[in-house]
Amino acid sequence: MNADSVFERVALVGSPNSGKTSLFNWMTGLRFKTVNYPGSTVESHRGKTLPVYGVNFEVIDTPGIYSLVPSSRDEEVTLDILRREDLDRVILVLDALQLKRQLLLALQLRELDIPFSVALTMNDLAEKAKKSLHLPALSEILDAPVAVVDGRLGGGVKELVRKVHEQGRAFKKPSKELPSSEEKVRALTQQSRVLAQKVVRAEGEERKEGLDRLLVHSFLSFPIFVLVMAALFTSVFYVASPLMDLVDFLFASASGLVSEIFGHGLLSDFLGSGIIEGMGAVFVFVPQIFILFLGLSFLEESGYLARASTLIDRPLHFVGLSGRSFVPLLSGFACAVPGVMATRNLKSARERWIAVFILPLMTCSARLPVYALLLAFLFFGEPAWKPGLSLAVIYFASAFVGAVAAYILHKILKTKERSFFLMELPPYRWPQAKRMFSDSLRRTNAYIKRAGPTIFFFILILWTLTHLPYDSSWTATQQLENSVLAKIGMFMEPLFRPMGLDWRVGLALLSAFVAREVFVSAMAVIFNLANVAEGSLQASLITQMKDAHFPDGHLIFTTPAVVAMIVFFMLALQCLSTTGVVVKEMGSWKYGLFQLVVLNVVAYAAAVLVFQLF
Repeated sequence: MNADSVFERVALVGSPNSGKTSLFNWMTGLRFKTVNYPGSTVESHRGKTLPVYGVNFEVIDTPGIYSLVPSSRDEEVTLDILRREDLDRVILVLDALQLKRQLLLALQLRELDIPFSVALTMNDLAEKAKKSLHLPALSEILDAPVAVVDGRLGGGVKELVRKVHEQGRAFKKPSKELPSSEEKVRALTQQSRVLAQKVVRAEGEERKEGLDRLLVHSFLSFPIFVLVMAALFTSVFYVASPLMDLVDFLFASASGLVSEIFGHGLLSDFLGSGIIEGMGAVFVFVPQIFILFLGLSFLEESGYLARASTLIDRPLHFVGLSGRSFVPLLSGFACAVPGVMATRNLKSARERWIAVFILPLMTCSARLPVYALLLAFLFFGEPAWKPGLSLAVIYFASAFVGAVAAYILHKILKTKERSFFLMELPPYRWPQAKRMFSDSLRRTNAYIKRAGPTIFFFILILWTLTHLPYDSSWTATQQLENSVLAKIGMFMEPLFRPMGLDWRVGLALLSAFVAREVFVSAMAVIFNLANVAEGSLQASLITQMKDAHFPDGHLIFTTPAVVAMIVFFMLALQCLSTTGVVVKEMGSWKYGLFQLVVLNVVAYAAAVLVFQLF
């Protein structure tokens, strides 16, 4: 292949879940993540074909769409690429299991007089589902070359590239618009089903239909959904417990080793009680975050999350949203930042306004270390299912509060426009363990890389402020009480007392506005875990919390105070990264500041109310 030759542009077009991104990865050698629900991205990916194919193609992976009559941002992006890009060829990616629905795209491309080649994916799954496809008939009906490709192993990709190359530069920009009437779309949809019957010979879809009757279309579907999500959130405590103990032991051992090597002094305190125990107080909860990502990956790979989107469409409509909002809201349970970006896919500006506003109320992974610590304090020494079940209640409670907030905004922001949600259900698949673990490790690693530097930086600041001024004759308690940090905290203590907190906890709470995870590290540094109890950082911190009291002798960490903190963290917007992305995505500082002020004022008022009434 001549490196100086001109690259021809080839656009991949297809529905979500059709295997389009997997084909793109095989053609280009890139590794973009594939998902099995729409709305994961509205951006196109580009890459050059690998030398092994012997052609000069620049491949464009367009967003997954259901129709070329745009009803969402992703469909607009794909149609815009077909209209404006200087394309040479189009490859239509079709799922062999979903031809009845996906042939609509083929008919619409023909209506626009756009020649294309066909990449047929999932053929192995079609065979397992006892479906046989007559490929010559499909090629004749569509008047297009057809190649079968294997998205998992890359089989058939060379054959596809060869056929596309032989077809020549056949693309021409559409010179007309597709009729957007509902009647025309319905007619084309019916025609696609008729054509599919000529190509597909199926012996039955009993397994998929039987599961869908139970998981999507029965009165048990919602109870099953609640049980599935409750099991996921409960497992965050129960399954992760052995791994947490191991991480806790490693950090505690490292802290003890520092004390043995350097003895008692400023350097030992900085390395052991500051850096190691401060970082360890947060990273002891990383196994829980990994388990959360692993569970979400299992539900995603199995095809259940796509069905959850359709299941929750009706209740979301009641609060002014649609099933399409489920994707960004679900992303918010990992991190609000990608969730906010995923709202680009929402057709309605009003729906996007509401979805972005309530996204910070979803329980992101950054809150998990905070909840884990507070629940471990409330249920210290009790079976793991108790804090696990309580964590599930917190997750559902945050979703309920988000729904209430969305309903209030829905009633305030009146509109006559209607939001429609169309989704193709992917086949049920048994998830591949290797891909699940690698994806969960990647996401956990991204969390560590994002949170680690911030935690380290603020540990340095907090430790320094707790040791200025420094007097070697002071005890740890005297050192803290005479420090600069204490003076700052005592000045602000009247703000925290209505929540039942003293200045120490209040400062840890304020530190969480930079990153929620910093709260746990701040607690470890401020309460100075000089003597790690029984080789456990968590047990030592909880012991310090149980002994913490006001000057009058009253305990600080009572059940009402801890519950009030949980309520505060559940409602507050304490992530500056989220606010920055919101301002950028919504194009308005006013929106970002309004969201920041409202959510934090409501969080503070609710926490005070809970403590005073508990």
